[in-house]
Amino acid sequence: MVKHVILWQLKDELSADEKKNICAGIKEGLENLFGKIPGLLDIRVNINPLASSNADVMLDSSFVDEASLKGYAVHPEHVKVADNHVRPYTKTRICMDYEV
Repeated sequence: MVKHVILWQLKDELSADEKKNICAGIKEGLENLFGKIPGLLDIRVNINPLASSNADVMLDSSFVDEASLKGYAVHPEHVKVADNHVRPYTKTRICMDYEV
């Protein structure tokens, strides 16, 4: 099994209300990919960081194998969510993929 974890920071110029709505859209969009991507075993998005955090959104997902993760990266449903809900609003992205 392969874990795929991402932390994002949203752009500074966004208001608190905009950030709240954007985070909700990221969560809904990504979690709705479950059952649509071959090899995707689990996908969870956390949008409620503690004050000590320096990230706004965390994706925690699991895949059957590395090939499934690579397929997810280019899958049209994932690309649509990333292009419409994530990339336009994020300033940083940190990713770690690892085998379990």
